[in-house]
Amino acid sequence: MAASHEYRGYLRDSVDLEATQHHRFHPVQSSDTTYRPFIIGTLAIMGLLQVASSVAILLHLTGYLQEVGGLTVAFDMPEPIMNALQAPKLKKCNKNRCKSPRDSVPSAHLPIRAKHEYPSEFSCKPQPVTIEWDNNQGDLHCIKYEKGKLYIDEPGYYYVYAKTCFRYYNVAEGRDVSTVDFSNIQLIQYICHDIHQQNTKVRLMKTGSTLRWNNASYNMYCAQQGRGVRLEQGDSLFVNVSNAWLLDQETEGTYFGAIKLGG
Repeated sequence: MAASHEYRGYLRDSVDLEATQHHRFHPVQSSDTTYRPFIIGTLAIMGLLQVASSVAILLHLTGYLQEVGGLTVAFDMPEPIMNALQAPKLKKCNKNRCKSPRDSVPSAHLPIRAKHEYPSEFSCKPQPVTIEWDNNQGDLHCIKYEKGKLYIDEPGYYYVYAKTCFRYYNVAEGRDVSTVDFSNIQLIQYICHDIHQQNTKVRLMKTGSTLRWNNASYNMYCAQQGRGVRLEQGDSLFVNVSNAWLLDQETEGTYFGAIKLGG
């Protein structure tokens, strides 16, 4: 009987122990459902920030963002990226002549200098005269001008062009032209290249005509030409014409220029 009593006590103690353990260890609910929206939202925000940063950098590199100082940025960007966006895009040129993106391509366009007196030569073969240009009324970017010549600062392949117009009245603006034979006059235009390294001058182009003008009426003739040429630093370009005293000095008719096409 004592043994049976002890065995029942042992069974009761085992049942109580299991019940006690059952109440002590409660199942823990999974936290995945709680943190999942937070994780998804965080990843979405990070993705949007990455896309916005990439787009801003791309726009800056392609030139669509010239200034960002006045923009209000709606998100935080790394400091190196902001510094890159705010840095001015300047292309260095010899002697620091390029000061803005608009001036980054070397180019020049000059009209003729008005009211400039050219010597009158009435010989059958007059010596060519270098035309003087008005650098105050023209455009110069990374190219210098001095005494009728364009000087190249940045070497490369350039397109060079010029147009000259000649005109004649029966009385050429007060000049005594009674001895001039306008029935057989040569009007020639040359575009010349002064090669700095070789200290030589060459004629790049030539055009013109021998005209038979009517002495009793208004006459006009224009010559135009252009071509590409490789130029080095220090080279110069200029335009020579025959009978320069007959040049039409209106700026829209007579001009000279060059623009860099490539390296």
